[in-house]
Amino acid sequence: MSSGVKAVLFDLDGTLLDTAGDLVGAVNALLTRHDREQLPLPALRPWVSQGGLALVSRAFNLSPDEKHAHKLWREYLEEYKSRISATTSLFEGMATILSMIEESGRKWGIVTNKPKFLTSLLLEQLDLGFKPDCVVCGDTVSRSKPWPDPVLHACELLSIPPEQGIMVGDDARDILSGQGAGMVSLAASWGYIRPDDDPEHWGAEAILDHPRQLHDWIN
Repeated sequence: MSSGVKAVLFDLDGTLLDTAGDLVGAVNALLTRHDREQLPLPALRPWVSQGGLALVSRAFNLSPDEKHAHKLWREYLEEYKSRISATTSLFEGMATILSMIEESGRKWGIVTNKPKFLTSLLLEQLDLGFKPDCVVCGDTVSRSKPWPDPVLHACELLSIPPEQGIMVGDDARDILSGQGAGMVSLAASWGYIRPDDDPEHWGAEAILDHPRQLHDWIN
C-alpha cells in the first residue's frame, strides 16, 4: 500500500471494539427474565455483528420477522443500554494502531450500522484515549452498509477521496460498502464471524488476523 493513505475507517462491533461480552450479557439477562436458560458467550459471539435483532432471534429460536422477536428486541435494547460499557474495550493491538494513525497526522473514523443513540452512549462512557475524526452510524444516512453511502459520507466528513482511505470490518457488509465507495477494504478475522460464513468469499483486498497487520497497509 502506498503512503497515500490519509484515513482509516473502522467498523465498530467486532473490529474496533470487543463488545460481545456486554451484548451477549444483555441477551442472557433477557433470557433469565423470560425464564430461559442463559447461553455461553461462544454460542452467540459469532452473531454479534449481525445486530441485536439477530442476536435475540437466535437466542429465543425465533425468526427475525416475527412480531415477538421485535418485542423482545426492544426489551433487549433497554437492557443493553444499562450495561453498554461494562466489559467493552479496544481489541488487543488496536490502541497501538490508533496511536500510529494519530501520530502520523492521518485521520480515522467509525462507520457502523449501530444506531446513533447507542454508539454515542458507548463512546461517551468508554475512555478510549483516542478520538475519532468522524462517526457515521446506521441511521446517519438513509442507507447503511452494505450500501456505499456511509463510507462516502465519512469521506466527505474527513475531506478525503475514497481512494485515499482504508475500510476495515469483520462482515461482508463492511467490505461491500467500502469497495462500493471505491476504497480498499480489509477483512478483520479477529471479529465476530459466523461459522457458516467465510471471509475468503467477501472479496476483500486482504484478510487480517490481527490489528497489527494494519501497519503495513497504512504505511
